[in-house]
Amino acid sequence: MDTKNPNKEWRTTPEYAEYQAQNFWASNDGKVPPFNTEPGKLEERAKEKLSEGGWLYASSNAGQSYTHLANRQAFFRHKIVPRMLVDTNKRDTRHEIWGHKVSAPIGFAPIGINKIYHPLGELPVAKVAKELNLPYCLSTAGSTSIEEVGKANGEGTRFFQLYMPHDDELTVSLLKRAVDSGFSACILTVDTWQLGWRHDDVNTSNYAFYHGIGADLGLSDPVFQKRLAEDGIDPKTMPNEAGAKWIDNVWHGRAHSWEKMPWLIKTWKELSGGKPFAIKGIQSVADAKKCVEIGCDGIVVSNHAGRQVDGAQGSLDALEKIVDAVGDDIYIMFDSGVRGASDVVKALALGAKFVFVGRLWVWGLSIMGEHGVRHVMKSLLADLDILFNVAGIQSVDQIDRSWLDSHPKGQGLIAERSKL
Repeated sequence: MDTKNPNKEWRTTPEYAEYQAQNFWASNDGKVPPFNTEPGKLEERAKEKLSEGGWLYASSNAGQSYTHLANRQAFFRHKIVPRMLVDTNKRDTRHEIWGHKVSAPIGFAPIGINKIYHPLGELPVAKVAKELNLPYCLSTAGSTSIEEVGKANGEGTRFFQLYMPHDDELTVSLLKRAVDSGFSACILTVDTWQLGWRHDDVNTSNYAFYHGIGADLGLSDPVFQKRLAEDGIDPKTMPNEAGAKWIDNVWHGRAHSWEKMPWLIKTWKELSGGKPFAIKGIQSVADAKKCVEIGCDGIVVSNHAGRQVDGAQGSLDALEKIVDAVGDDIYIMFDSGVRGASDVVKALALGAKFVFVGRLWVWGLSIMGEHGVRHVMKSLLADLDILFNVAGIQSVDQIDRSWLDSHPKGQGLIAERSKL
């Protein structure tokens, strides 16, 4: 709040806490803050803005949403223990991931078909990520070409999330495009050979790709263009068929196995000059150990935000076990269920090194495009900076399990409220 706070001169990142003061002052200038970023209100506002299809796709979870609920319950069982009279005038949220110095240990999770949330799709999201110096991860299911997203992200840090086709030539083409467009890591998602059973989407035939929307990343690929020509599909006159062929190459329903991983890692390393490779979707200790064994640089402990396997453990519960097993051997990232700065801190305290955020920025994009993404993510950074200040945290590397009071046996501690 104090614009002359000595923290401003001490830290290497912007003093994000000032965003609170800017919003407090806004009415004096005849302005109002863009919208409420409390997760429940944020979700409600996004629902008002989105089409039925956009809303259902973004909010749906697998089955009865039990895994989604488990994600939130897992966060609730862990309580932060603040520390007082710590000189947080000397604090900084900075972090380094794979050699990239970023503003915080927070990244934009890979989320597909952004054009169902906003006409500009992934472009404003990538732009804001660069502006805030947070890593951006592009989904293979993105609705904008790899090249365009790379340009929008400029000098930002960006990773490419791969859904791997059963077509090696196409896989290589996607990876080469990512390397050529400045993406500095490959993150393979292994929990989505096909979509989980999501009642609302199935009931409304809500699958954008089958209706000619969102396949731009694939349609711009030269190898996939050959595949369309081989099947006599003209994407201009047959957009539904083209979109279906693309997504059926990506979420194909045909599993890959560990035996394929050495080829993929070798291929990525050769194309990229040795840049990091990670696997996303890890929930078991056995799988985490296997990732170490085959030479992965990182893993993302994730249950796809509860959208794939219903009735599964909360991702935060999986994180704790995985960190105990391989935390010293591999770079561990986390996602699923994050709704605020306290969730970020809890994941870091349990051993994650980096945390991906998804639905929050999707709601912001849906409400107000680029400005909405910026407002949501600046609010999250401000929330984190303020939490550091009032809880006595000076740096990310100070955060460990001593900051938590955990109750692993506590069940039913939060009620299910909508699909938050």
